[in-house]
Amino acid sequence: MTIRLLLADDQALVRGALAALLDLEPDLEVVAQVGRGDEVVAAAVDAAADVCLLDIEMPGCDGIEAAAALHTAAPGIRSLVVTTFGRPGYLRRAVDAGVSGFVVKDTPAAELADAVRRVHAGLRVIDPTLATESLTSGDNPLTARECEVLTAALSGAPVAQIAAQVHLSAGTVRNHLSSAIGKTGTATRAEAARVARERGWI
Repeated sequence: MTIRLLLADDQALVRGALAALLDLEPDLEVVAQVGRGDEVVAAAVDAAADVCLLDIEMPGCDGIEAAAALHTAAPGIRSLVVTTFGRPGYLRRAVDAGVSGFVVKDTPAAELADAVRRVHAGLRVIDPTLATESLTSGDNPLTARECEVLTAALSGAPVAQIAAQVHLSAGTVRNHLSSAIGKTGTATRAEAARVARERGWI
């Protein structure tokens, strides 16, 4: 039986390399490729994919959001995150979103193919180093609103602009930023956003 794959990565070169490697396997076939997270669900359903390999950082929506949408729309299609960004917070968010696997891009081709087969068989495949880091790094202390405000703050926009973007008052945004700064042990909102991003919380 051939396992039908969708590849989602905004870098065409990476997608092409992954497709070439996986198509060498006799039981794997790449049936669709997309470069945006918001194209994953429709393309996976249209191509009758069995497993979707998702990068995290993509336009439209990130791979974790795409996995959550896929899990809701087509729960029979499995998702496997394949990313450069091996951050513990990403792993936790991905598992919460319903992904079946999480590996980093420098995984050897044979191991990646095996991960695809195991995910297709209903097993969960997690990079062991990341799993250990995730267990030792603790839970994300930020609320959903604090994450939203910090994500908006990554651009360096002024408070008034962030407030308009997230539909909150400037005072409420300042409160969320202050709380996030305290929880991340940083001195500024820029540092708080950087730390949250490095830990995969946003």
